[in-house]
Amino acid sequence: MAIKYSCAHATFELWFSSKRTRDPMRAAPQFAIYLIAALFACTCAPSGLAGENLPNISPAEIVRRAVHNEIATNQNAGMHFRFKDDRRMPQLSQTKLMVETNDATAGLLVLQNGRPLSPQQRHEEEARLAAYIRSPQELRKKKRQEKEDSEHTERILRALPDAFLYEPDGTELGREGLGGPGDELLRLKFRPNPNYNPPTHVEQVLTGMRGDLLIDTAQYRIAEIDGTLTKEVEFGWGILGHLDPGGRFLVQQSDVGDHQWEVTHMELSFTGKVLFVKKLAIHSNDTFSDFRSVPRNLTFAQGVDLLKKEAAENPSGAAAVEAGRKTNSIAQNRNGIQVKDQAPGSICCDR
Repeated sequence: MAIKYSCAHATFELWFSSKRTRDPMRAAPQFAIYLIAALFACTCAPSGLAGENLPNISPAEIVRRAVHNEIATNQNAGMHFRFKDDRRMPQLSQTKLMVETNDATAGLLVLQNGRPLSPQQRHEEEARLAAYIRSPQELRKKKRQEKEDSEHTERILRALPDAFLYEPDGTELGREGLGGPGDELLRLKFRPNPNYNPPTHVEQVLTGMRGDLLIDTAQYRIAEIDGTLTKEVEFGWGILGHLDPGGRFLVQQSDVGDHQWEVTHMELSFTGKVLFVKKLAIHSNDTFSDFRSVPRNLTFAQGVDLLKKEAAENPSGAAAVEAGRKTNSIAQNRNGIQVKDQAPGSICCDR
């Protein structure tokens, strides 16, 4: 498939599920979606570029080869996965079950602030997913949007070798959740290249970033990117708003087996303003785990059924909801009182 968007959407859907609208609050950090999604795992083995003598290769060429592998594998179809997304935010935590399907990525919220969803919240989640199944047009629209976004992210990827200047900063070994376990990871510091001329406003944001890259030199893949905004970044030519200096993002990806690379960790921390007045604050920490392959011909409806089944079999998820419902029922019978369902919390997700 094209650049994988499952984990990216799992992280951003809280704010950006309607990013195609004209809502500037949702459009604000669009560049972060593109940049982070551009680094997303692909599912094909890398081309034979490893094993060469690194001292004879310039840092920029190392990045170029890693980017070549990312793009090459992104453009080829690969395995699909189901996985878990644990998201932490200042005042909210969520756990979602995610699955990649032949149509689009589906996600089912199962825990909020460490507690199972109420019956009403669970009903709303299932109704949200059912709406996609009932409307092929909406499902096609979702798939088309993901494809368009993936094309933007590829533009960001292609710019990385030229947009920055790189210098080596030591090595470390890959481990679970970061690179290939046991592989050598080369750390490269990057800063804006003053001679880089962004071809469009999409690449313009790269001129205001610096940070670190970790390159898996055994597989020539990007294991980590840690970037910080060094200057104010405008969106909508400054009319819609801006992001403040100091904004930071961290993305880590790993070989989860058989050269199948997936994003395992992501952090976002941005502040800014929308329409010169409204404050923008984005702070999230996502951990992706429990990757298991699924059939590549899985439909969206089948994926949703798979998630529901997994949630029902998971004692910390939907099964716990049933246990809570039974407990409430017993308490009602014993006390002879009626217990109202708790008010629905903030249900996110466009997946």
